[in-house]
Amino acid sequence: MNYFQYNHNELYAEEVPVREIVSQVGTPVYIYSYKTLERHFKAYDSAFGKIDHLVCFAVKANSNLAILNLLGKLGAGADIVSGGELHRALKAGISPEKIVYAGVGKMRSEMEMALRAKILMFNVESWPELEFLNQVAGELGVKATVAWRVNPDIAADTHPYISTGLRREKFGLDIHQAISEYKKARRLKNIDIAGIHVHIGSQITQVSPFVDSLIKVIDLIRKLDAEGIGIRFVDIGGGLGITYRDEVPPSPQEFLQAISPVIEGLGVKIISEPGRVIVGNAGILVTQVLYVKRKDNKNFLIVDAGMNDLIRPSLYKAYHEILPVCKREERPRIVADVVGPICESGDFLARDRELPEFVAGELMSVMSAGAYGFAMSSNYNSRPRVAEVLVRGDQFSIIRERETYEDLIRGESIPAW
Repeated sequence: MNYFQYNHNELYAEEVPVREIVSQVGTPVYIYSYKTLERHFKAYDSAFGKIDHLVCFAVKANSNLAILNLLGKLGAGADIVSGGELHRALKAGISPEKIVYAGVGKMRSEMEMALRAKILMFNVESWPELEFLNQVAGELGVKATVAWRVNPDIAADTHPYISTGLRREKFGLDIHQAISEYKKARRLKNIDIAGIHVHIGSQITQVSPFVDSLIKVIDLIRKLDAEGIGIRFVDIGGGLGITYRDEVPPSPQEFLQAISPVIEGLGVKIISEPGRVIVGNAGILVTQVLYVKRKDNKNFLIVDAGMNDLIRPSLYKAYHEILPVCKREERPRIVADVVGPICESGDFLARDRELPEFVAGELMSVMSAGAYGFAMSSNYNSRPRVAEVLVRGDQFSIIRERETYEDLIRGESIPAW
């Protein structure tokens, strides 16, 4: 459930008309609902019941400081994949003791930053990375707490670009090699082997891949225990999907009900890394129709938001529902492409979509845009990135100002020669 609803044919974000926000902030604009974020996090966190756990929000999904601060106050930690995400999480007030650091390409400066901050754990992806982390930790005179990320070779029914659990992917350690790698790792003086990490992908709408991967992880825990290697943390990753169109993903309660028999009684702390399931349906992108173009019996709705603002449709052929901000009675329906101003044929928000007929100047809302929307935006075509707004009840606040043309050239210079 989200709190973007029509009231007398006008789209509201909680108790605020979207049109009112646009009148003050302009378009394109991302709008987030506080109540939706709060509801989704509490539903996910409470689903664990009495299981010892920590929910670390996947910062990659939406890294705005206000969003991170909100979730941190609700008890969330952070799943990070860069030094920049660590900086954001700390600035947002999230305790370093609730931060886990994943990613295949951690740099020295990032390792040093995380070690000095005393984060909870590094999720390590390769032996060269672990050796380097051991070296960096030794130079700082500390120990790094780590989990091996294991790759269970489990296929998740999702887009191949966001499937990460197969052996052919760049992520993690082949689970069949894990025992020998754990045994080697315990000889490193500056490494505390504490956990296992598994993450099989994103936008997964079935429970069975999660269960199958965890069964393999539990078997690995037993084998490690026989070797005298104790595990304190099991990081089950994230990836639970949401409804964009007609998907029927499991609820957090159904998800936990399915995996609880596997993880209960292990005597470990369970770490989970949800992102999309918390923030995806908590945000929309509002854009204005600039022109209606008809060409060779094809309709184009040209809007002021482009692939630089929301790249998911271009990158993944992802579906986002598109709604008018203000409904009109007896509006005919047409089949059209919704396209942006970017000079790429791949610049579209929807293709061959049956939609209400829009006219120039109208506002449209691109739904379920809270995850991997602004976070993946860019300045391509030298377009300033858009504003972000957070609504709570009958109030709203700009939580990221729209960039200016001066912002675009900050840090650039023309050599004297």
